[in-house]
Amino acid sequence: MERDLIAARDLAADLAVRAGRLQIERRATLTVGAPKAHANDVVSDVDIDSERLIVDGVLAAWPDDAVQAEEGHGRDGTSGWSWVIDPLDGTRNYISRTGPWSVCVALYQGDTPRAAVVHDPAADETFSAVDGGGAFLNGEPITGPAGPPLAEALIGVSFQPNPRTKERAAKVVRELLPVSGDIRRVPAALNLVHQAAGRLNGGLAIDTNLWDIAAGALIAREAGVVLGGQDGEFSTELTIGAAASLWPSLAEVVRGALRA
Repeated sequence: MERDLIAARDLAADLAVRAGRLQIERRATLTVGAPKAHANDVVSDVDIDSERLIVDGVLAAWPDDAVQAEEGHGRDGTSGWSWVIDPLDGTRNYISRTGPWSVCVALYQGDTPRAAVVHDPAADETFSAVDGGGAFLNGEPITGPAGPPLAEALIGVSFQPNPRTKERAAKVVRELLPVSGDIRRVPAALNLVHQAAGRLNGGLAIDTNLWDIAAGALIAREAGVVLGGQDGEFSTELTIGAAASLWPSLAEVVRGALRA
């Protein structure tokens, strides 16, 4: 079944911006629920309402599509297309007012990502892409990062804050920090799109969920970022992104640390 990918991307962008506006407006009055998988896995009523807004919007346009969404509004579909949604990537930052967060929407055809949006509400920036059509920031084309030597490179680091993953991330940071220019800890989606915009020279994400990286990965790839993982393709277990000239040296450090 064919799909107008530009229309899908534009709808996703509109819904992401509307969800971001809701998040800004309700930040002072949000209600935080009980932790989910672990103490750092928090969710608010704003996460849930943002997800409902996005899911309702895409299903109004394409009612036969499937949905995979972080906060429980998922459903099966019959069209062969599915939406992967993280309504608020970086909830801990959002709640504590200590860092950035984003709204992430990706459209898949089978197992292939075809359109994606990552919206940063605080910066009023919308990153987007369609498969084979390039990457954009607020409608303007973007290309990937420059590739300085690792010793000069700014590297984004993302990981799930559960006890096991924090131990794995600590190994990587211990090896990476002394040999890189510097690191920044950012949520996974923003890590990827900041690489796409050339703000980070590379990045890595450890033990994510698909909704954390689905949209950002397509945008990064369309901007020319090289993506890989532990032994080949990138995955939710490990995503390494960088400029082509930087990727081998970054991957060597990250993979070596995780194998140790």
